[in-house]
Amino acid sequence: MARFTFKLPDIGEGIAEAEIVGWHVAVGDRVEEDQNIADMMTDKATVEMESPVSGVVVELAGEVGDQIAIGAMLVVIETDADASVEPEGEAAADVEQKLGGADEVEAFEAENPGVEDVVEAAPATPAPAPAASVAAAPVAEVASAAASAAPVLASPAVRARAKDLGVDLSQVKVSEGDRIRHADLDAYLRYAGGQGYHAPHASRAREDEQVKVIGMRRRIAENMAASKRNIPHFTYVDEIDVTALEEMRADLNGNRGGRPKLTMLPFLIVAICRTLPQFPMLNARYDDEAGVVTRSGRVHLGMAAQTDAGLTVPVIRDAQDKNVWQLAAEIGRLAEAARTQKLKPEELGGGTITVTSLGPLGGIATTPVINRPEVAIIGPNKIVERPVFRGDEIVRAKLMNLSISCDHRVVDGWDAASYVQAVKKLLETPVLLFAD
Repeated sequence: MARFTFKLPDIGEGIAEAEIVGWHVAVGDRVEEDQNIADMMTDKATVEMESPVSGVVVELAGEVGDQIAIGAMLVVIETDADASVEPEGEAAADVEQKLGGADEVEAFEAENPGVEDVVEAAPATPAPAPAASVAAAPVAEVASAAASAAPVLASPAVRARAKDLGVDLSQVKVSEGDRIRHADLDAYLRYAGGQGYHAPHASRAREDEQVKVIGMRRRIAENMAASKRNIPHFTYVDEIDVTALEEMRADLNGNRGGRPKLTMLPFLIVAICRTLPQFPMLNARYDDEAGVVTRSGRVHLGMAAQTDAGLTVPVIRDAQDKNVWQLAAEIGRLAEAARTQKLKPEELGGGTITVTSLGPLGGIATTPVINRPEVAIIGPNKIVERPVFRGDEIVRAKLMNLSISCDHRVVDGWDAASYVQAVKKLLETPVLLFAD
């Protein structure tokens, strides 16, 4: 037997460490070459780590939520009896071929969107043989037992959902590939519903549960805390009559052909982009350390999207150049990429202003938190039908509240209110959205 130390490879330019967001193996488990052993999260993406060798896991670097430095030990594997530990240079070349050789880069990047650089990971000098006092028989038994049970492959989000539902993933059938997906879990629940399975009852008492804040949830927590700590927020809310806009939207959808279905969001984005040139202080990024506000000439619009992993903000580049149909297509593409965790690094940064919408949940009004270093975020709320006065008549109207939160260091209240009034004018007279 020989021990192989797998070090965390350089998984992106400028990245010094990565967070463990999921282990797919435990000490004593047998792993095969190229088997996924861990999910690591960087500031850019979540990356799957695959084992360069076959053997039995004897040591793991830490627990879920721990930060591991690039080049540090991730896992130690006791290789098979006939395996030999290569000299460091040869082993490094072998791992490079497995993780990022010239013939493998394209396939690896396709499976792990957001990974810009795939580089070598050199194993450490083999550790001394285990002390004679450690019995070999129990280790062999553990390895044999681990080998007899096929590992269950699933993303951290699927595992967390299965845990909440009390589902044993080993009982879930995989429909595609070797990884359990949300669709497989849904299919199992539908089947098990008629086989005596019952989800936890809402009114039934449950034990307290401690949930470690890791991965995307940790990033969200850190970003939101930094925004509220550094930015003096204020929020302005106004009511908009979208009756005419909803009629136009229904008409366009009825004649859309093969084009994507239009929601309210593309129209709102067009209105935002058409009015921002009059209010450049809102389409900006504030470097508070340097004391510099950069007013952007283009609208790179962040679109807050809820996923199983947490809130992400993909960016629609050059939104000012897109019409409602193009915006609808781009919104759908980015939402799907966010849901499947396939967003590219360039699609997650560089926004100049953000829109956050709760969709049909809506709410009466929101006070959204600014996506630092931007200085404004806009939140449309639920459309409701209510009676309103028009002259001496009472008519039915569709109304929507629109919220905007701004950085008071850069944006004055008068400017925020004036901006919302300009957006309101376009949305209440929707023909103006299409006028040159």
